[in-house]
Amino acid sequence: MLTVHHLENSRSQRILWLLEELGVDYKIERYERNKKTNLAPEELFAIHPLGKSPVITDAGLTIAESGLIVEYLIEKYGNGRLMPAVGTPEFLQYRYWLHYAEGTFMPLMVITAILNRIESAPLPFFIKPIAKTIANKTKAAYSGPNITLNLDYLEATLQKSPWFCGTEMSGADIMLSFPVEAAAMRTSLSENHPALEAFRQRIRERPAYQRAIEKGGPYIY
Repeated sequence: MLTVHHLENSRSQRILWLLEELGVDYKIERYERNKKTNLAPEELFAIHPLGKSPVITDAGLTIAESGLIVEYLIEKYGNGRLMPAVGTPEFLQYRYWLHYAEGTFMPLMVITAILNRIESAPLPFFIKPIAKTIANKTKAAYSGPNITLNLDYLEATLQKSPWFCGTEMSGADIMLSFPVEAAAMRTSLSENHPALEAFRQRIRERPAYQRAIEKGGPYIY
């Protein structure tokens, strides 16, 4: 049976949601983060050399990387669902947004999270002001403006259609759900990006999304 190696509070939640949308039978192997470091446990290294999640095992294959997993599952189990027809302009857009999620947008969320941790880290008193100043200036000069630029870009796209590839939800929307949720933790989407907030609420209302949350456990973005 297909197995999802599911790390708590991680991007593997998207894979559970996708499998619920596709109606595929699967098993969950759960992993808890290290309470001190917040990193994945050593046990995940037995599944994949990088020791990260999401990872799935299916039919003798071990597959990592969210985008590849989403493409693999939709192509194998989708029967034409959750992706536009191959060769159409919509299919190219689907591929673009699917890879944009992790290639462009999510790194900005990760950088911001790291900078926020630097600001609040328990450092020696004579180093803390310097570290905080560097973190603030980096956010002001780089991550902040780039996040706004990308949020504006996503907002403009969703003002034209309810989903990123048109009128039907696709795997690209599933991929984009995590960075959008991460952005919502850092800024008020409802105030400045209402179409993105509506997208976030729309996916949360889907029965498959709710089932995935129930099976994946409590979730904190």
